[in-house]
Amino acid sequence: MTDARWFGHPRGLATLFFTEMWERFSYYGMRAILVLFMTNQVSTGGMGLDDVTATAIYGLYTAAVYVVALPGGWIADRLLGLRRSVFWGGVVIAAGHFTLAIPNILAFYLGLSLIVVGTGLLKPNVSAMVGDLYPEGGARRDAGFSIYYMGINIGGMMGPLVCGYLGEVIDWHLGFGAAGVGMVLGLIQYSLGGRHLGTAGELRPESKSPAARSAASRSLVRATEALVGLGLILWGLQSIGAVRLTLITFVDWAGIFIVSLAAAYLLYVVTMGGLSTAEKKRIGVIAVCFLAAACFWSGFEQAGSSMNLFADRLTDRVFGGWEMPASWLQSVNGLFIILLAPMFSALWLWMGSRNPSIPTKMGMGLVFLGVGFSVLAWGSTNATLENPVSPSWLVATYFLHTIGELCLSPIGLSSITKLSPARYVGQMMGIWFMGAALGNLVAGRVAGLIESLPMPQLFGAVTMFSAAAGLVLLVFAKPLKGWIGDAK
Repeated sequence: MTDARWFGHPRGLATLFFTEMWERFSYYGMRAILVLFMTNQVSTGGMGLDDVTATAIYGLYTAAVYVVALPGGWIADRLLGLRRSVFWGGVVIAAGHFTLAIPNILAFYLGLSLIVVGTGLLKPNVSAMVGDLYPEGGARRDAGFSIYYMGINIGGMMGPLVCGYLGEVIDWHLGFGAAGVGMVLGLIQYSLGGRHLGTAGELRPESKSPAARSAASRSLVRATEALVGLGLILWGLQSIGAVRLTLITFVDWAGIFIVSLAAAYLLYVVTMGGLSTAEKKRIGVIAVCFLAAACFWSGFEQAGSSMNLFADRLTDRVFGGWEMPASWLQSVNGLFIILLAPMFSALWLWMGSRNPSIPTKMGMGLVFLGVGFSVLAWGSTNATLENPVSPSWLVATYFLHTIGELCLSPIGLSSITKLSPARYVGQMMGIWFMGAALGNLVAGRVAGLIESLPMPQLFGAVTMFSAAAGLVLLVFAKPLKGWIGDAK
């Protein structure tokens, strides 16, 4: 166990804090300009895509980033260990961003694919390592995750400022390259700070035996072969005209696949995982967390798509003759997290035994998300290209979304590490991120309606859905608390 020497927390928390900060710098920096790059005219360096296609690609990419968290968690649990998975994931992410910096259509899609694979190895496992630093659990772990979450958002704030300016003002590909530099800095920091992690993230004893590693390797090879085979079959059917798979239908089928995979895996763990009755109930709560995450991120992740386009086209960003890059408004959420995360961390510690349950906090998060979109729906009623509205509408929306995020996201990360059986922690963290994947996919599809649906109606529909989901979760919070049992 590591010494508590960093603001009263294990010193290893600082290592993971800054690693994730730089990884999020690269992710959110690139995300801030992705839709803008795709919808920008070819004559100005963009791809010239329509809104529906661009937001569908955006949704598919951001969803894939989280879908691969499940196999990434499995690889970490069975083969590499959490610590090595984080390092090699960062290497692949950096390669992806530098590939995006090449002005070529093939490099664009290859770069996105590399970032997807690398994030699947890094994202779920660095979060699981934070949980390893707090074997005692409790409110102190919640506080640690809130501090860690603040690191995420320092990166989330800096990324759009740096990459957004370089991309929008100078050259899109320079912005993508800057994201790769950020990931390299994160890898250097992670390597230098590894000595403070103690035993956190090491491969578990039951996975170290030659027999276990051999069986895991065979399973990985078979899964890879099956995936490649399925891809070849689909390509062949598409080539001969047997199926007509458009981008939009592929996105829709991807959503069905995510739901089916998560449901099948959770059912397998419950029925075949050798769990006790108490552990099975906690898996049920994890399933609810999956659904809550999907509902929340389907609204929240409009930030990179419909809200980004709103900032670009219908928001007055001119100050004293200087026009602020539209992507900079995506830094507002990160700034609010930095300001509010310490307060929420202190609040959860101060409340002690009076802490709201996990389902209650998540329900509150969804309600705040809905209230935030109601503000944007109101602000968009009079917004036109000729008469753009003040950025304060987006700032107010981001403020309310941030409160919702702090009620749901860091608590969700912490709850998965508490509720999961020890041998399934990495994979259950993958389930949590699959919920985020589904939400991102839906967010991209909903954002595509911006061409056919007036913005007040679009944002109003998201308001009603988010608030309704939150209220349902609050109604069922008490029985779900009983399923959690004695987990603190």
